Amino acid sequence: MKSYQYIARDSSGVRKQGTSQATNTNDVMGWLRDQGFTPVSISEMAPVVEEAEPQRSRKKIKSGDLAALCWQLNTMVEGGIPVTTALDTIAEDIENAQLQQILATVSEKMKKGETFSGSVAEYPRIFNKLSCAMILAGETSGTLVATLRRLAEYFDSRDKLAKKVKGAMVYPIFVISFIILIVVFIMAFIISRFRTIFDQIGGELPAFTQGFMTFYDFLSANLLYIIGSIVVIVTSSVFASKTKGGHRFFGKLFLAMPLFGKVFSNAFIAMFCKTMGTLLAAGVSVLETFDILSTMTNNDIMKNAITQTRGQIVEGSNISLSMRKAGFFPNMVVKMTQVGEESGSLSKILEKTADYYERKVDTTITAMLSMLEPIMIVTIGTIVMIIVLALYLPIFTMSEA
Repeated sequence: MKSYQYIARDSSGVRKQGTSQATNTNDVMGWLRDQGFTPVSISEMAPVVEEAEPQRSRKKIKSGDLAALCWQLNTMVEGGIPVTTALDTIAEDIENAQLQQILATVSEKMKKGETFSGSVAEYPRIFNKLSCAMILAGETSGTLVATLRRLAEYFDSRDKLAKKVKGAMVYPIFVISFIILIVVFIMAFIISRFRTIFDQIGGELPAFTQGFMTFYDFLSANLLYIIGSIVVIVTSSVFASKTKGGHRFFGKLFLAMPLFGKVFSNAFIAMFCKTMGTLLAAGVSVLETFDILSTMTNNDIMKNAITQTRGQIVEGSNISLSMRKAGFFPNMVVKMTQVGEESGSLSKILEKTADYYERKVDTTITAMLSMLEPIMIVTIGTIVMIIVLALYLPIFTMSEA
């Protein structure tokens, strides 16, 4: 048994604090719920030597792996197979060696009397707070099969959305890198040879070529200083982002980026609605849901909006009004949340809202890429045209002479 210190609130919102002896935090949460309290925070009081987790399990396991695991568990448990037997079967066939070891360990713990939620909670790098809370709610309410299906759908949706956002970043990064490589190659190997030819021929160069060569000489003479300045700026930005003020500034700047900021903002709103709807449908309390939502992002602007919303709910405000006061969530999300609260179907409304914003992310990414393609083509063409004109204009002038 371990000693835990807890902070909770009763049905009236009054704060309660105390200690409890339990096997794990999930047991404390269950005990508090049985007493009619809503858990706010639970922390272990004394250091305990935990069972060593395999070193290789520290590597990140993808959402696709977790989605496949939940789908398999859902199918087997729905068919009447015990959870331990299902875990053993999946562990034998799964390709991911890290997840295979974890599932075998979870199965052994359950055979010794531990709960499913308590066993997976010992692997927070793999099973986050959302997974543990939903599994616990599913066990408590006897709806584990439906909970596993919701988890599988959630991980599938999160994986698809993450791939869309990453795909939106890959194309412009590739094109910009390609442009930089072309410019570096031309500056390093082509222009220097033309400079030698111009010096051998002699004569006065056209004004456009002189200006271009002056710019080239400036870059060549100050290349180390330019590279050093870039390194200093990047390093300073990294260190500044680790401070509280800097982290908030870059978070705000990140959301204000043209095109990309809109994609990331809509993607977050989609995952916010999907996560909230999934948790509420699984029977997780509102306050615990917002505790989990606050761990979804490292962006201070988004995190503060969730924290402020939760604070307003604790003070007695409803969810939609609290979200409106936070000043971050779009009006449509607030309105849909209000409709869900009034109709008693908040989880379904939030899932539909998430689907809408996922489609909006698709549309934004498609529009962004359609705009970037001609911009990149024109940029490359302009750079090549300037270089060609600057280098061949003297030859045309000499031919006329």
